[in-house]
Amino acid sequence: MKFTQFGFDNRLMEGIEASGYEEATPVQQQVIPHILEGKDIIASAQTGTGKTAAFLLPLIHKIITSTHDQHTINALVIVPTRELAIQIAQHLEGLSYFTNISSIAVYGGGDGNAFIQEKKALSMGADIVVCTPGKMMAHIKMGYVKFEGLKYLVLDEADRMLDMGFYDDIMFIINHLPPQRQNLLFSATMPHKIREMARKILHNPEEVNISISKPPEKIIQQAFMVYDTQKIPLVLFLLKERDFKSVLIFCSSKLSVKQLTRELKRNKLNADEIHSDLDQDKREEVLISFKSGRLPVLVATDILSRGIDIDNIDLVINYDVPHDGEDYVHRIGRTARAAADGTAYTLVSVKEQRKFMSIEKLLGKPVPKAEVPTSFGETPAYNPAASSGGATGNRRPGKPRRFNNSASGNRHK
Repeated sequence: MKFTQFGFDNRLMEGIEASGYEEATPVQQQVIPHILEGKDIIASAQTGTGKTAAFLLPLIHKIITSTHDQHTINALVIVPTRELAIQIAQHLEGLSYFTNISSIAVYGGGDGNAFIQEKKALSMGADIVVCTPGKMMAHIKMGYVKFEGLKYLVLDEADRMLDMGFYDDIMFIINHLPPQRQNLLFSATMPHKIREMARKILHNPEEVNISISKPPEKIIQQAFMVYDTQKIPLVLFLLKERDFKSVLIFCSSKLSVKQLTRELKRNKLNADEIHSDLDQDKREEVLISFKSGRLPVLVATDILSRGIDIDNIDLVINYDVPHDGEDYVHRIGRTARAAADGTAYTLVSVKEQRKFMSIEKLLGKPVPKAEVPTSFGETPAYNPAASSGGATGNRRPGKPRRFNNSASGNRHK
């Protein structure tokens, strides 16, 4: 289905065409008509399916084609992280470029000038406000936020927000909104607690389910059984062995991010890190460099596992095994976006084997086990039933790993 078939306003169509959109994704095809009809939505969509445009496009169309109060907030989009708020605001700016839509992103970590701009927009009115829960709640408590004319509420990455403990903040915000409004809830997964919240917020919603808790088939997945001390050397080997142009490495802790990044830089790799210890300006600078291709290797915590729209990543490395299957799907879902193929490597230590086995159960099939080069010495066998805590498991000698596109030397300077 082409975007021309939705009946969008010509000004919005200019922004759609300038953004290079032609064919709507399945979630867009199902969600957009319901939103245009004014219905509440509860949508489950796997990351990378185009859900951001699925709610932004009809909201922009409805705002610019209907009478609305310019001195209040017309649409509120609540998201879990500042990175996602910035990304959606940038996406919104591009799509609405040829319209008169006003918008602002409201999130923590800004300076005094950012606060002044946020207060002005929230008190004098803005068509669309994208915010994180904590920062918006803080503004509301100061008494100047104008919600009287609000018509649309979007909760994006709702499961992530609940996991991060934002339930009370979200309900505080909702209790300050007009009861008559259109509600749109998007979530990668639909656990019981999401459905409970949906029953409190939504009115006779249309349910759209595009989500499957499995990664796209086009992602090449492989797992390496290693000891903890072999992880950094193996990452260095993998990055130098093939010509990956854009690599995202996930670590489960800030300490691991810092240690790995330091070793990559020491080995002359063009790499940088992103985690919550960095100030906001630095995080944005690093992310922009990575998205533009100037920075080929980015090491990150799970702050980037959901909702960051980067289409050109060709390798994701799980330096640590994710906490659960859903996190694994979201991490490796950063690659093979749009029509591109992608590769995902997971480094599994002995104590992580049981965790990795549970991920394989969710996937419904085993992840192929790659062979570690013999130069690394002995490596553990994959024996999750015998592996727990500090258990060492069975050992086997490492064997050479064959790649289809072998290359030597450093390709990430």
